[in-house]
Amino acid sequence: MEIRRVVTGHDQDGKAIVTSDGTMANVKVMPSGHQGCVMWVTDDSPAEVAGDQDPALREMGLAPPPRGSVLRILELAPGKQAFMHRTDTLDYCIVLEGECAMKLDDDAEVVLSAGDILIQRGTWHGWENRGQGPCRLAFVLIGGEAPEKHLHQDH
Repeated sequence: MEIRRVVTGHDQDGKAIVTSDGTMANVKVMPSGHQGCVMWVTDDSPAEVAGDQDPALREMGLAPPPRGSVLRILELAPGKQAFMHRTDTLDYCIVLEGECAMKLDDDAEVVLSAGDILIQRGTWHGWENRGQGPCRLAFVLIGGEAPEKHLHQDH
């Protein structure tokens, strides 16, 4: 998987500039057999927008910091089984290329195609590409609370 990332910032006079422009070198093959790449991470909100550190190069699991976010690209290889998982996050998923099925509990699923957007709210899920070519997804995960915290409360 090859993906270009352009990052902007400011010069010493406060003028907007491009601080980096290149192909991501941190692409990893996941246990599922799919390829993924962290594009950016924030630790808190409001997010820090100054500095010259590249947060995409740090090691991390699936979820962002509790009050932060992570932008990740995932490329689903055809024919791989869904890796079922859940994170305590609010996820914005944008299908960039191809088609995939998102599996949920009890064999429920929804098919998504290029241009579709999914809002995932801390649910158990997994991804399958049943096509012939790759399926590329962009995810923004935002730290959230476990859904169990709100499921059985009396109102």
